[in-house]
Amino acid sequence: MPGRLLKSPMSRKQSLLYIICVVILVYVLVYMPTPYMINGPGSADELKPIVSVTGGQNDEKGTFMLTTISVTYANTAMLIASLFDSNEEIVRKTIQSNRAEYEAEQLYYMSSSQSYAIAAAYKKAGIPYRVQPQYVFVVSVPDTNTTIHAGDKFVSIDGQSITSFEQLEQVLKTKKDGQQVKVVLERAGSQVTEQIGLTQFKDSQGQTRVGFGVSIGEVQKIAPEDARHEVNFANTNIGGPSAGLMFTLEIYNQLTAGDLTRGHRIAGTGTINPQGQVGEIGGVQHKVVAAQQAGATIFLVPQGNYADAKAQLSKMKSSMQLIPVSTLDDALKALNTLSTS
Repeated sequence: MPGRLLKSPMSRKQSLLYIICVVILVYVLVYMPTPYMINGPGSADELKPIVSVTGGQNDEKGTFMLTTISVTYANTAMLIASLFDSNEEIVRKTIQSNRAEYEAEQLYYMSSSQSYAIAAAYKKAGIPYRVQPQYVFVVSVPDTNTTIHAGDKFVSIDGQSITSFEQLEQVLKTKKDGQQVKVVLERAGSQVTEQIGLTQFKDSQGQTRVGFGVSIGEVQKIAPEDARHEVNFANTNIGGPSAGLMFTLEIYNQLTAGDLTRGHRIAGTGTINPQGQVGEIGGVQHKVVAAQQAGATIFLVPQGNYADAKAQLSKMKSSMQLIPVSTLDDALKALNTLSTS
């Protein structure tokens, strides 16, 4: 019609170019790997459903809570979104080359944390116990190793059963550099058999040894002499060592008379060793946010993390009480001064 401008339909070439641009954009934003992770507030989980003592006390009026950090392998879209969230932190990926290694390491730390927590609680409560090795597994592997995977459990080497570091060392002492050994591994619930050549290396004491060239951890069970004091953990998706202090307090509370919580919602963080010493952790600023969001009124923090935790609480204008501790005894002393809520 006269006087009207008509748009010509998009050519086939233009349509193809448009589709290609969309595909590239989606790939860059969503699928393209980046060397970054995003750390942010995770959760504050009540411990009573997670930790139980077979014949323990169950009269808690309040609750102990462990706190976690959210760790996300970031794509480009996530990185852009995190710039607008003051509670999220962009960090470079750790030395682990993949998620499997990261998860295996976190599993090892969590298992060790639970064992140390049980030992510390038993020691404080005066309960006799023994340490029983359970299995040896692979924490991380170099990029050049394709026969052993992070998370693999050792079953046997040349027919000799392996359930502890000691057994592993005794077997490897009889081997030589370059020697091929038959290794049975448990991987994702199934057994696999590999022929693996040993390599020579120097350990932290400067001693020459032969081994597999991978990082290895031992999982131990802390077994009480009296079965009524057996500690059980529910399966969770939580990893890392930083719940040690809170595990210990929950176990000790169930082992002894009275209620340490006194009706309060008590969150916290910190590693622990069998002697009851509390160690620093990473990302405390994210954990106090998680505790605040879960309604905690008290937060137990390692002495070395106190300044960062206090700064975050001030930033949030939070009234949550912050208690710095260096030992299990410090935590128990502070809890014993709480009023009943």
